[in-house]
Amino acid sequence: MSPNHKKALTMLEYGLMSHAGFTVVTGEIGAGKTTLIRALLGKIEDDCVIGLINNTHESFGELMVWVLDSLEIESSATDNAGRYRDYINFVVEQHAQGRRVVLIVDEAQNLSVQALEELRLLSNVNIDSDIFLQLVLTGQPELIEKLNRPELVQFAQRIGVEFHLKALSYPETQNYIEYRLEVAGAKHKIFSNEACAVIYCYSEGIPRRINNLCDFALVYAFADDKTEIDVALIQEMMRDKKSSRIVEAKASENPDVKRVKNWLLEQHNIQIA
Repeated sequence: MSPNHKKALTMLEYGLMSHAGFTVVTGEIGAGKTTLIRALLGKIEDDCVIGLINNTHESFGELMVWVLDSLEIESSATDNAGRYRDYINFVVEQHAQGRRVVLIVDEAQNLSVQALEELRLLSNVNIDSDIFLQLVLTGQPELIEKLNRPELVQFAQRIGVEFHLKALSYPETQNYIEYRLEVAGAKHKIFSNEACAVIYCYSEGIPRRINNLCDFALVYAFADDKTEIDVALIQEMMRDKKSSRIVEAKASENPDVKRVKNWLLEQHNIQIA
């Protein structure tokens, strides 16, 4: 994990340890939010009952149905009032046995304002210092925009821990590429420093994009019988990706990326389109 990912995981753990009612972690698509959740699940103590919801779009059905399913609560209720009653009975029973219920909602930016308000109502089971339910939400930056809406002010006020997962820097991107190759069994340096810099410019430091671009670059190198990947190969690959037009491939204009682009141009005469 990058330092930022380690900090995010620490914040998630702190949220659970401090009995925070709501913990929210946001980040761009592919920043590693779901990976963090997997890491968190491996660290949670046995005194917690875990429910994980990742089907958050309205088309997948009512929220209470997914809440009951994620916590494996059997219910014959046909309406939300009955489902809510079964949920309350389950949570109170777990608390009586010394266990906390932790409900994790991944991709929470897909939840409607109404669904987010339903989640807040689920936390009404908590009474002062007695925490029966803890909610952990991860989502894209749009989640922050939703939580700042006036109708969700009560939800926002209950957030005890929040963290935004930033993209990797250029040095972190290069370390990440080299680390993954080392784990995979690489015995020598495969990506040149300049190639890593170009990958950073196009990926903006987002781990999933880095993975995709590096995978493609390795396939291109294999096709050309090359054992090392240089800037020329990356640029050829990017020209081909642009011509496909499935996903627009262009270097970002954020300040950190601009600095790396200028360094490539000034020090190595490499221009990134």
